[in-house]
Amino acid sequence: MTDSRITAAADATTAGTAAPAEGYASGLVNRRRILGDAWVDKSLANRNGFNAEFQELITRHAWNDIWGRPALGDRTRRFMVLSMMLGIHAYEEFALHVRAALDGPAESRLTPDDIKEVIMMAAIYCGVPVANHAFGIAGGILREKGLLAPFDASAPAPAPAAGT
Repeated sequence: MTDSRITAAADATTAGTAAPAEGYASGLVNRRRILGDAWVDKSLANRNGFNAEFQELITRHAWNDIWGRPALGDRTRRFMVLSMMLGIHAYEEFALHVRAALDGPAESRLTPDDIKEVIMMAAIYCGVPVANHAFGIAGGILREKGLLAPFDASAPAPAPAAGT
């Protein structure tokens, strides 16, 4: 089903109101900006009679109503989503958002160090096993993208933080 057919279906479902169709269209713009066209195209191509309403719902509500809010900006939301995905052990979604954070527009893109800091915080607040698994996932993605820096065993160990 094409995007225009889904929008038409949304219009028919919400007869008499323009807002849901507009919310879908705006949400689709946000979803593409954050996740990239390839992921969104794949997701939309996999719609069927069972999950099409869910795709419409997340596009309107998650990608329009939440990601469309002006207060935090995309970069802050990326940090939040990565953190929350680890907190609920949603590792597939974590991987999706790591890829999107590394490939996103320059103004919201996260660096490997940014992602490392999210995982380091997760070690404290979500547990070491969660962080260990997250380092494996993110490390694999960084390796795949050629962004995994080699370990320099000759580099001095980081100094302990003040007050520890």
